[in-house]
Amino acid sequence: MLKIIDKYILKRYLGTFIVMLLMFIPIGIVIDVSEKVNKMIENHVAFSAIARYYLDFTIYFANLLFPIFLFLSVIWFTSKLANNTEIIAILSSGISFSRFLRPYIIGATIVSLFALMMTIYLVPNASAGFKSFRFIYLTTDGVSDMRNNTDVFRQTSKNEYIFVSNFNEVSKTAFNFSMEKFEKDKLKYKLLASRIKWNPVKKNYTLYNYTKRKVGEFGDIIESGEVKDTVFKFDLEDLTPVVYIAETLPLNELNKFIDKEKARGSSNINVYLVVLYKKYSIPVSAFILTIIAVAVSSMKRRGGMGTNLAIGIILAFAFVFLDKVFGVLAEKATAPPLLAVWTPNIIFGILAIYLLRNAKR
Repeated sequence: MLKIIDKYILKRYLGTFIVMLLMFIPIGIVIDVSEKVNKMIENHVAFSAIARYYLDFTIYFANLLFPIFLFLSVIWFTSKLANNTEIIAILSSGISFSRFLRPYIIGATIVSLFALMMTIYLVPNASAGFKSFRFIYLTTDGVSDMRNNTDVFRQTSKNEYIFVSNFNEVSKTAFNFSMEKFEKDKLKYKLLASRIKWNPVKKNYTLYNYTKRKVGEFGDIIESGEVKDTVFKFDLEDLTPVVYIAETLPLNELNKFIDKEKARGSSNINVYLVVLYKKYSIPVSAFILTIIAVAVSSMKRRGGMGTNLAIGIILAFAFVFLDKVFGVLAEKATAPPLLAVWTPNIIFGILAIYLLRNAKR
């Protein structure tokens, strides 16, 4: 009997979650199309690019709102079980509330593992495609607006700095490049170029319309030209805007990138750490939100399913609100990233324990 009940609840758990995704993702796509279709037509975006964008949009959107979808789906089908007095019948047969939770925990484990695999393998590429498309085609003036709004200024070593006004992810080309080297706060070297392009085969860079100036004690040495191949110590990621970097790197590359940025003393390190820690915190939230959803919706209320859904929506958006607030605090260097990312799970974990104890009574 127990195995039958386990299969029944687990089937409803996973089935309702999948249906919730299939319901809301198309709605999100339709809303996004209605808002962006004029820009796509103005910028003559190819259908293949649009199709790829909405594939990336689906993965990005599902990952972003996965906790809300999961929470509401558990409340939905558990409320139906409670209204049909199925939960009362199960518990009256001698099954403890903890045992009743087992299929929910199994379901949360399956969803968590799936979410973790998505975060590690699918979401980075989807984020890169999603953000690149929006910057290139959907901003006010297309590519020109991207060049004006994705400036990159970065310290690549103790005394070297680089700047670019735009980075094209597809062509691996940066525009309005400059590099400066200082010694004891005095400028010793400056390089300017209208473009700099990465050559993956030769593993070097090509400068276009460049001017190189070495500051000397008795005079400056100036060199200029149209094209020049050269090698730099900085990596291609150093030319990439912050908006692209952390979310678009696979887990192993993200760890290496963070180690490198820590060694450089990067001012953006908290931004990267928040992305790293969220890869692990979001799957854990599946367990916490599942327990809260079961505890809230397992009791039959006067308002029926509507009351449970109202409570669920309030709690779900409270979780998202806390997640965003503490994420911003960490990125602005006013809170430790690890603590900030895990604080919503800690708060809601305590709430889950409290609600679970009341539900057992």
